[in-house]
Amino acid sequence: MNQVILVGRLVSDPELHVLDNGMKVSTINLAVKRSFKSGENNLYETDFFKCTLWSGIAEATVSYCRKGYTVGIKARLQQKNYLQDDKIVFSYPEIIVEKISFINKNASENE
Repeated sequence: MNQVILVGRLVSDPELHVLDNGMKVSTINLAVKRSFKSGENNLYETDFFKCTLWSGIAEATVSYCRKGYTVGIKARLQQKNYLQDDKIVFSYPEIIVEKISFINKNASENE
């Protein structure tokens, strides 16, 4: 089973891009606070994840979300290869969003 579930805040406004073949895509950066405190200051650490959204999910996210909004995503990992001269230079996991839930707006917009 290949499933990732994350809940966090958008780091920036999502932007929609249209590829040459007409497919729509958006990339979001999600700040996810860890569930425990650590370090000398006893503060929560935050992880940042780059997530890719396609088609209708990408369009809806661009229409309804802005920087600071809290979202939940259900996604899968996909191995992405970076090629140079037809050889794999490095590879990394890419987070492909399959479902997104718009949880709430940032605090300043709720007032």
